[in-house]
Amino acid sequence: CKPVDQPLARDTVVEGGSRHQQDGQHGHVIGKQKPRRESEGLFGDAFQRRCRQEQVVAGRIAHSPTIRVKFTTVRRNRSRSPPDRRECRHNNPVSTALVGSGAGRFAPSPTGELHLGNLRTALVAWLSARSQRMDFVVRMEDLDRVTSSRDHEAGQLHALELLGLDWDATVVRQSERFDRYDAAIEELHGLGRTYECFCTRREIREAVRAPQSPTAPDGAYPGTCRGLTDSDRAALRREGRLPALRLRADRAVIDIDDEIRGTFAGVVDDVVLRRNDGVPAYNLAVVVDDAAQGVAEVVRGDDLLSSTPRQVVLQRLLGLATPRYRHVPLVLGADGVRLAKRHGSVTLAQLSHKGIDASAVLSLIAESLGLCVIGESVGAAELIDRFDLRSLPSGPWVLAPDLQRSQP
Repeated sequence: CKPVDQPLARDTVVEGGSRHQQDGQHGHVIGKQKPRRESEGLFGDAFQRRCRQEQVVAGRIAHSPTIRVKFTTVRRNRSRSPPDRRECRHNNPVSTALVGSGAGRFAPSPTGELHLGNLRTALVAWLSARSQRMDFVVRMEDLDRVTSSRDHEAGQLHALELLGLDWDATVVRQSERFDRYDAAIEELHGLGRTYECFCTRREIREAVRAPQSPTAPDGAYPGTCRGLTDSDRAALRREGRLPALRLRADRAVIDIDDEIRGTFAGVVDDVVLRRNDGVPAYNLAVVVDDAAQGVAEVVRGDDLLSSTPRQVVLQRLLGLATPRYRHVPLVLGADGVRLAKRHGSVTLAQLSHKGIDASAVLSLIAESLGLCVIGESVGAAELIDRFDLRSLPSGPWVLAPDLQRSQP
């Protein structure tokens, strides 16, 4: 990352104590915390302390970490004995020092049923974590309160259970963590890294049509409001415009070493931190939550690869660890377009109407990943020893036309 006003990379160490008891009423960790030297990070004391204490995931006892903010390096000290390396039968090309450390995660938005693409990514994330003896956590990214619902959340969790996927802590909801995101925004503001943006959606759409760097993320903001004066902002407020808050990224360039896709270089635009309705933005919330939940590995669809440099910049500015990234190829329909809620998505319920139950769906997904042969019946647990990151297909899975629901 190219340094700008503040260094974006620090060899930061945050130390915590050993495993502690929980507060039975609130699910918070109670115990000693070693003091952090002021030079050990850019993120403020209060938020760092909260992150250390709340790697609990709403009720689970945390294992206080030692985190070095270097790309793909996360070390955690656990009070329990590490697993016997001779018994760790896994094929993932990661250091044995990482076996049993940190957590993997699956973080859907509860805005509808999980489709085959979501379920396939969830299975890879779960297998990768379990094959390394890591925890696995689930987080609901329900920042959009209009389209998100508890009914969708319950349905998504039930779908994971039907496939045989489990998780190690109470499910976290982003809608209940706004105070943490606000604290992070205050830290960035204190670094001089924020500014108000009054652009409408239409103005942004028109601005992003202009030619941009090929390494810029989709819809990269060109910085229209970056140089507004106080009088400019006052005039826009008189027009009734409410500002969003953006990160002053200064076109930082980030190299991502993805363990599936390889090296990816991306230019970071001035990403939104808080929308003009006061709701924290996705990229900020993800960074804060991954740190608080002790996430050491992020497995997700490769449509999010272009967002990763944005998140790495935020991690470095806030003095947080950067997890390992693994972006899984998407599931495409027979027309070559990726599955989405509004295009060709196939859910467990829809397949059930075709006479294909959840166990058969699991086998179908495993077959697409090269983990079983055609027609073989498998369970999620028996796939753990078969999982090998290096053997995953490098291209998308094109769904057979007879499995894809008909389009209106």
